[in-house]
Amino acid sequence: MEHQLNEIQKKWIENNPYDFSDLSALFLNCTLKKSPELSHTEKLLQLSQKIMDAVGVETEILRPVDYDVAFGVYPDMTEHGWEKDEWPAIQEKVMDANILIIGTPIWLGEKSSVATMVTERLYSFSGMTNDHGQYSYYGRTGGCIVTGNEDGVKHCSMSVLYGLQHIGYTIPPQADAGWIGEVGPGKSYADEGSGGPENDFTNRNTTFMTWNLLHTAKMLADNNGLPAHGNQRSLWE
Repeated sequence: MEHQLNEIQKKWIENNPYDFSDLSALFLNCTLKKSPELSHTEKLLQLSQKIMDAVGVETEILRPVDYDVAFGVYPDMTEHGWEKDEWPAIQEKVMDANILIIGTPIWLGEKSSVATMVTERLYSFSGMTNDHGQYSYYGRTGGCIVTGNEDGVKHCSMSVLYGLQHIGYTIPPQADAGWIGEVGPGKSYADEGSGGPENDFTNRNTTFMTWNLLHTAKMLADNNGLPAHGNQRSLWE
């Protein structure tokens, strides 16, 4: 399934007056499914990715479940009893990205276990500081995408976005989007006849989220991040 942009989406891309070519975005798809198994969450993430690609942003979608990631709240868990931990490689990609979008399915009304683990591992790096003496995620922006066949889009979004802002990400207006099908074992987002890819509410919110992330990331990048006054860990100490 490939997203077909509607006329409004195409018009906003064609008439875009901003240069986003210096920005990069990382999509962490917190599905429970290893590649190349179909991920409905990834299919919705690809709509946001398609808009970003069209305006020159460097993008990547990555599934943490494809990596051997250890549980824990330290940057490298091999220093804390684990034989292997591939999170540091993902962390490098996180730090290279202006924009981070976390995608998650809904299970038992909550974000996935992978999304929880990712949040914990992101948190493990939050005590580091940047060149201005601020916490390391300052100057970056984040959002989230949620899919599923049960209620909980807003609940999952609140959890993800709270976690991101708590560790230092700037959250723009309307930084979440999602789709849920009929409650129960019905069609999922990318299934034929689900109505997901055609859903106007989901398409609108995903589009707004994407542009708001772009605008926020651009403002932060053009101003060398968040002003370093009153928020420097190095000076507090």
